[in-house]
Amino acid sequence: MSGGGHGGRRRKKHPDHEEHENHERWLVSYADMMTLLLVLFVVLFAMSQVDTKKFAALASGLSEAFGAPIQAITGPGTSSDSSVLPALDAAVDVQIPPAPTAETAVDQSTAQAAAEAAAEAQAQYASLDGVRDQIDAALAAAGYAGAARYEIDERGLVVHIVSDPVLFDAESATLLTQGQAILDAIAPALAGLPNQLDVEGHANHLPVTAGGPWPSNWELSGARASTVVRYLAGAGVPETRLAATGYSSTRPMVPESDPGAITLNRRVDIVVLSTASAEANELLPGLEAAAPTTTTETTTASEGGHP
Repeated sequence: MSGGGHGGRRRKKHPDHEEHENHERWLVSYADMMTLLLVLFVVLFAMSQVDTKKFAALASGLSEAFGAPIQAITGPGTSSDSSVLPALDAAVDVQIPPAPTAETAVDQSTAQAAAEAAAEAQAQYASLDGVRDQIDAALAAAGYAGAARYEIDERGLVVHIVSDPVLFDAESATLLTQGQAILDAIAPALAGLPNQLDVEGHANHLPVTAGGPWPSNWELSGARASTVVRYLAGAGVPETRLAATGYSSTRPMVPESDPGAITLNRRVDIVVLSTASAEANELLPGLEAAAPTTTTETTTASEGGHP
């Protein structure tokens, strides 16, 4: 027996062998390549066979989805022999309209709003022009043709009635007999309108007589406007549609240098206010400028240096 601590046999250590090399590994790569080629040819073959019925169904579905027809277009220089679709005359080009962008939608909305404002302005202008013709005809029938001038601006129809010597005497707010007849002529045309009516009193640039009944042209122009409103209300125009304002000499019809400034700027304006929107009202002066001239100028003479 051995004197060591272990009594078993000692195993012999086997020598390491060199790892066997697989020389057929290339067959795996070759098989993979052949499989991929087969798949490629199958896909190409499938793509070359187009079912025209399925294509028509696809085109119809796209048409319904995008809201526009899907068209099959024949390209130049193609024939039935060269087409991949034997049932069609030539290559098919499916055209799908692009979805509208936000900018396009905004432009369309703006254009539509502008068109609506233009149509509204045209209708309002025609209405105001009809009122102008009615008032002018009534004055002519009463024997006062030329007693008023007209214009259509962004406010509506403005009827200028020269005060001197038609409505009032110089520095007076008492209606003359002639002025009463003029208002009697135009009141029926104003009474039947749905429009609000602003009556504006105006004075020329000359100051009132010192120590006279009026402290200034403000009081005189306001009193004249109130007198006209009171008379129109008595002639049948509803009071709820009337308003009076005095502007003194701050809104002249013609410049002070004009030979007729003293007469023309001493006036009362009856404004038939437009019922259209603000956008449409902005277009009214342009329509007036483009229309044939219908303004009738007064030929009354000035009484001299009085407001």
